[in-house]
Amino acid sequence: MNSQTSHEKYIRRANEIASGAVLRGNHPFGALLVRNDQILLEAENTVYTAHDVTTHAELNLVRLAVKQYESIVLADCTLYSSTEPCAMCAGAIYWAGITSVVFGCSAERLAYFAGNHLAVPCRSIFAMGAHETTVIGPILESEAEKAHAHYWHTV
Repeated sequence: MNSQTSHEKYIRRANEIASGAVLRGNHPFGALLVRNDQILLEAENTVYTAHDVTTHAELNLVRLAVKQYESIVLADCTLYSSTEPCAMCAGAIYWAGITSVVFGCSAERLAYFAGNHLAVPCRSIFAMGAHETTVIGPILESEAEKAHAHYWHTV
């Protein structure tokens, strides 16, 4: 598992990806996949530009990851997300076999800004699984929620 400093570095990168998603006309969410302190993949939310409500940052990342890496590699990865994965994304992360998740903004804080739409903590989803998924977060929540505060109050 990465140190707190590494977690912060990757959460900040996820936040940068989320900001880029907004610049391209999408919601402020970003994710990356890390193994052995190396970024393997990055993805952003593309709900509007892809015209697909399932193209959340984490799900986009999982789709890329399962095409490029075997399950033994994914089990050794950490998925970093600017915001706590939703129920759909948590399910995809679980089924991909990624066993570690670190997030910035919590589902609770996202609900405060964007509305309480199916705001289920990802820990609740992972707790229902047969294998353990480690969840760390929120990390740097005050930084991570800035994108949401700005975005959801201007749309």
